[in-house]
Amino acid sequence: MANFDVVDMSGKKVSTVELSDAVFGITPNEKAVHEAVVNFLANQRQGTQNTKIRMEVSGGGKKPWRQKGTGHARQGSTRAPQWTHGGVALGPKPRDYSYTINKKVKRLAVLSALSDKAATGNIVIVDKLAADAYKTKTVVAMLTAVGAAKKNLVVNDNVDNMFVKSAANIPGVKTTTATSVNTYDVVNADKLIISLEAVKKLEEVLG
Repeated sequence: MANFDVVDMSGKKVSTVELSDAVFGITPNEKAVHEAVVNFLANQRQGTQNTKIRMEVSGGGKKPWRQKGTGHARQGSTRAPQWTHGGVALGPKPRDYSYTINKKVKRLAVLSALSDKAATGNIVIVDKLAADAYKTKTVVAMLTAVGAAKKNLVVNDNVDNMFVKSAANIPGVKTTTATSVNTYDVVNADKLIISLEAVKKLEEVLG
């Protein structure tokens, strides 16, 4: 088990904590992380792209010329794909891109991402993450004090509405709870800022 400093919201060290090797000390599995990230991004796709086929384009009910004798190629409608203003052949239609991956792979990916953050020193443990009022400057001051990076994932043990809304409009900051942590958010963040209670909950759920 590795020892990590625990700081308060002003950046002062208040104690130390031993992180579980089962959650924060495994050898990262890059394949599992890649699979989980691709799955997460695929599941975010709306899949609402759409093009109209010939039956959905207005007009074209009349045959443009007779079948034979004109010297032209035979045509049945002016809304066929080869015509201007015609329908689109083989274009995209609404579809569902989501799929599921093995639960063990998903868990391994989260553990790998958390372990990598701990191994590289890109994890900051705060004794308590809370706000007494809806003030963005409170969260900004905390981020500055703990040495936040350009992109930060802030993990709390539960939803503190004042804290979440105070951090909502800060560029590069995303807030979540210990039970909602996913591989993509951890990998995408430069720094993982996590409360002590959230650490305990992660070790309880994933350990």
